[in-house]
Amino acid sequence: MWPFSLQRRYLHSSLCLMKKLKGKTSAEQRWLQRQLKDPYVKASHAQNFRCRSAFKLLEIDDKFRLLQPGYSVVDCGAAPGAWSQVAVQRVNSTGTDPELSRGAVVGIDLLHVPPLDGAHFLSSHDVTDPATHTKLLELLPHGRAHVLLSDMAPNASGFREMDHEKLITMCLSLIDLAEKILRPQGSLVCKYWDGILTHKLQDKLSSVFGSVRTLKPDASRKDSAERYFLARMYRESVR
Repeated sequence: MWPFSLQRRYLHSSLCLMKKLKGKTSAEQRWLQRQLKDPYVKASHAQNFRCRSAFKLLEIDDKFRLLQPGYSVVDCGAAPGAWSQVAVQRVNSTGTDPELSRGAVVGIDLLHVPPLDGAHFLSSHDVTDPATHTKLLELLPHGRAHVLLSDMAPNASGFREMDHEKLITMCLSLIDLAEKILRPQGSLVCKYWDGILTHKLQDKLSSVFGSVRTLKPDASRKDSAERYFLARMYRESVR
């Protein structure tokens, strides 16, 4: 049973969503109603995560142990900051546990990301911009990251193949970023929408990482084309 304060907070959020149903299109109403029923939305309120996507990363990390105390992490497409919240906890970037190594978390997004203790956000920054890369090299300990995370996606146009191609292009840009900042044997997690170009991204990842696998976390909605690639053992020789 949730504490009363959390029950009250979730009830307040539910009432706000119900009010928003008025005057909405049928598609918008379906989305809001789905939010009300979604157990991960409820859990995100209960555990103070900024959005439900936190549970995708939690599930991945619980299984594969990517985020270790003392690790440096770059969160691409960080807004609103839920993945960074998970990373901060797992790498001990706030120094909450003085007996563990203290990590670092840097988030990047074109949008504004509200401040988060233990993370440094580069809001209004493009992950493909060389100026952003320069700032990352300055912020990361020794200029290198152990893990690259990406839950970023383009704004949906309504044309599935076009959106798929845009996201694949964004994921490919992460491989260029990895060449600049990822440590040898480092890992990358990136979201993609399944489609005709998936093999292109997988082949490229396989050329620079020793292990590449496809993931579909339980928190990823079953009717979504959303998938994640987990690429591990980055090869130093590509530099």
